[in-house]
Amino acid sequence: MIIGPYRLFIWSYDCSEPRHVHVTRDRLTAKFWLDPIVLADNDGFRPSELRNIERIINDQVEVLRNRWDEHCNRARTDQP
Repeated sequence: MIIGPYRLFIWSYDCSEPRHVHVTRDRLTAKFWLDPIVLADNDGFRPSELRNIERIINDQVEVLRNRWDEHCNRARTDQP
């Protein structure tokens, strides 16, 4: 998902972790848990930008949770 300058995505190998989303812009990265929405890791984003990203995630949280569930359930069934 791309919103403004941000790319929000899920890694298949993260499906064993609680639901979360990775966010990148340029060379900056962050990780947010989705249940509840909490910053898990940050590499370079300023606090004001993290607040903006958190607002975006809040606005899209149901879509992100559904995509996580769809993606990770599919990833689990695709494994041998």
